[in-house]
Amino acid sequence: MNNILYAALVLGGMGLVFGLLLTFVSKVFAVPANPQRDAVREVLPGANCGACGFPGCDGCADAIAAGKAPVNACPVGGAAAGAQIAKIMGVESADDGVKKVATVICQGTNENCKTKFDYHGIQDCVAASLVSDGNRSCKYACLGLGTCVRTCPFDAIHIDEEKKIAVVDPEKCQSCGKCIAACPKHVLELHPVERPVQLMCRAQEFGKAVTDNCKKGCIGCRRCEKACKFGAITMVNNLPVIDTEKCRGCMMCAEACPTGAMTGDFENRTKAEINKDNCIGCGLCKRQCQFDAIVGEVRKPHEILDACTGCGACAEKCPKKTITMVKRVNPRDPKAVAPAPAPAEDKQ
Repeated sequence: MNNILYAALVLGGMGLVFGLLLTFVSKVFAVPANPQRDAVREVLPGANCGACGFPGCDGCADAIAAGKAPVNACPVGGAAAGAQIAKIMGVESADDGVKKVATVICQGTNENCKTKFDYHGIQDCVAASLVSDGNRSCKYACLGLGTCVRTCPFDAIHIDEEKKIAVVDPEKCQSCGKCIAACPKHVLELHPVERPVQLMCRAQEFGKAVTDNCKKGCIGCRRCEKACKFGAITMVNNLPVIDTEKCRGCMMCAEACPTGAMTGDFENRTKAEINKDNCIGCGLCKRQCQFDAIVGEVRKPHEILDACTGCGACAEKCPKKTITMVKRVNPRDPKAVAPAPAPAEDKQ
């Protein structure tokens, strides 16, 4: 009995000593709490996807709080999270507020793009690309074997089994970029959700070398560049590059594209509309229009024709702000332009 009591006292005394020792050590080596860091962590979505370049959301919060990462470092949280973190950190958000999603820059479906051979190997794009650079005739085409699907942590990508091409759900996409890194053909890029025109091809060949492989490929004809009245398109490696700062969303490049490689959001195309009651007939809108889509005499109300492309240049210059941009009801009519001025009569 005495031995048991002695053992209990010894163990109790050791526990007390170790407890006091641990308390002392914890106070000496305690890491000061960082309320700012904790507040940042609360805003982060908790996906732990690693798209920010740090080991999970905890690592991202640590980096932001330490000033080693920008307030908009989390692509999944997007503009909303960036704005909240900016307030916490007391800085202005560097995010432009435009949501970007993964976009498949390819229209090489089974119908459009030829196949070189039937592939029966591992159903993975990386594996397939090692066999003669893939089974698609166009070496830039989506292989449609779902490597991106298996990589996406948000179930935002699927393969169209009929067309054999990747399709992104913009509502589910969180812009983490994992699919972009996984794609061996580099057909995925982050693009703004709302973009009036977009090049959906990466083939850098020219003319027949492209059309022999894909019906929807860019052939480098430069028609889009010539159709743009605002100098927003330049050709690089036989492909048009769009300067988003100069682009007015007129979609004339997409109209001019003979293969459909340049696409336009024609369903949401706009048209200028003049409030004739307020129009003073100054003619500024008419002089601004690059498409001969405005008619009217000086000091009389002007009229917008169906040739209007929706570029909005006239609305910006109107001194009375009587021009508004409205969604188109009917497709643009390129023939409905203002008549050419009559030639001046020669003086005798």
